[in-house]
Amino acid sequence: MTLTSRIIFAMITGISLGIILNVLEAYSLMNSVIDTLLNKWLVGNLLDAIGKIFVASLKMMVVPLVFVSLVLGASALGKNSRMGIMAGKAIVLYLLTTCIAISIAIFLANLVDPGVGMDQSTDTEFTGKEAPPIKDVVTEMVPTNPVLAMSEGNMLQIIVFSILMGIALSKIGKKGEKAQRLLESLNALIMKMVFILMQLAPFGVFALLTKLFSELGISAIMDLGAYFITVLLALLIHGIIVYGIIITVIGRLSPINFFRNVRPAVIFAFSTASSNATIPISMEVAEKRQGVSKSISSFVIPLGATINMDGTAIMQGVATVFIAQAYGIDIGLTGYLTVILTATLASIGTAGVPGVGLIMLSMVLQQVGLPVEGIALILGVDRLLDMVRTSINVTGDSMVSTIVAKSENLVDREIFNNRQE
Repeated sequence: MTLTSRIIFAMITGISLGIILNVLEAYSLMNSVIDTLLNKWLVGNLLDAIGKIFVASLKMMVVPLVFVSLVLGASALGKNSRMGIMAGKAIVLYLLTTCIAISIAIFLANLVDPGVGMDQSTDTEFTGKEAPPIKDVVTEMVPTNPVLAMSEGNMLQIIVFSILMGIALSKIGKKGEKAQRLLESLNALIMKMVFILMQLAPFGVFALLTKLFSELGISAIMDLGAYFITVLLALLIHGIIVYGIIITVIGRLSPINFFRNVRPAVIFAFSTASSNATIPISMEVAEKRQGVSKSISSFVIPLGATINMDGTAIMQGVATVFIAQAYGIDIGLTGYLTVILTATLASIGTAGVPGVGLIMLSMVLQQVGLPVEGIALILGVDRLLDMVRTSINVTGDSMVSTIVAKSENLVDREIFNNRQE
């Protein structure tokens, strides 16, 4: 079996086992000894530990990988007079697709009306962490201490410092050759470490999904069926139709080949629910399966993991309509336009970690005068939807890197069109 096939097998097995354990516990079909053995020791301790160690090991690689890759990528692009144009293309595409995503979500949510008739009372309280103002996000992009930025995993600051170093490296000529060779050796070393960790991915995926579904079960989805289906439908429309159209019309490439090639990264993103943890896989997919030049992928994909939040924007659009309907509040056309603008801007600088969408949503709700407590209504299914929207985010990163590379004739069509498993 290929690695992708093993990960898919681990996903199916983990989800199935998790649902079985949830059903057995819900209907008290296990005696206390077996229940303690399976749910407390197997799931609560062993599998939980394996899942956390796996995700932590991937996140361990993110900062060194992004730093080295961006320096090398910016160094390669720095010799190209079109670097600024390529960076501009990427940012415009990221923001444009985010606007489209949230517009689709709001339209579809108003069509389905998932919150009509919903009882807004809830026993669960949610305290939203206040998101920083856009001005602060922009001014804090420049690190005062790059080492501190790396230790804290501040992706925007790491990106800015890495790009500046890469450009400087490209301008110092022969004096920078030793540094260039050192970085290339470090990059090869880091990628080998990622490869080693990826061989353990099926075990980590199995542990993560077994624990999630043993706790979540089917009942949480049934209680919020209309909301769940609306978000899922909007995600699929954006991820398949919108991205497919962009790849076909702008990129003049086969959407079937694109979706087939990006599959490993999408599967991994679904399993981990973290754009940052998926960066190594996304970069590998872009270079080895999409045929994107490494100078483009090493720049565009880390940037996308930080500012591209199409899937999260869709959740915010549907959730805003859902909460407004549940509380019987009409925010009007101006409110919806505010949601689109706020969610698009809030996506810049948001860390690609599980659950961060709820922080962004709290800011969006405050902007249009909706109760933040309404987030408690959707908490039951947010973890599962977080996995799907992360897959959309990662697909968007790969799509933009492919489009930017294609516009600069930096896509190897032979690799892109090659049928790979």
